[in-house]
Amino acid sequence: MHNNTGIKRFERIETQSLIFRRPRREDAEAIFARYASDPEVTRFLGWPRHKNIGDSLAFIEMSDTGWSGFPVGSYLIESRETGELLGSSGLVFETVLRASLGYVFARDAWGKGYATETALAMKEIGRMAGLIRLYALCHVENIRSARVLEKSGFLLEGTLRKQYDFPNIGEGGPGDVHVYGMVYSVREVD
Repeated sequence: MHNNTGIKRFERIETQSLIFRRPRREDAEAIFARYASDPEVTRFLGWPRHKNIGDSLAFIEMSDTGWSGFPVGSYLIESRETGELLGSSGLVFETVLRASLGYVFARDAWGKGYATETALAMKEIGRMAGLIRLYALCHVENIRSARVLEKSGFLLEGTLRKQYDFPNIGEGGPGDVHVYGMVYSVREVD
């Protein structure tokens, strides 16, 4: 879909098991209840655990801002089979050619292959959006996420010491992260 700025948008994507779509204001309660307020789910994330629905509404507003100048932003992830909200993912653009990937899933969605399916979908969306480089930062203790990135074809590029804030771990503050990245072999142009 194109908007009035001429940017091709990827606002809704479907994979074998999942639907990726832009968040809407009416999603705030489900976001809060399903994953954003869960201490275990948010432990290794770089954003503070949501304390109320207002925090989830602020995420939706931030998501809208992310979509304003780029073809991809934050997505909610739903089950194609049941329509249930499973989590969130998306790309954060640093430039038109480079973005980072993130994802989070409700606890009852863990261990079902959804994270790997999501990482693979985000790689494809990045390709369609014309990226040259896509990367993800992963807390050094987040073994599950590291495995997802490796299964999805991302390469471990190194470890950055005291690089990223993790507000849901102890006192918070900068923690060590593994950098997983990939480079697209050919930039496709419409």
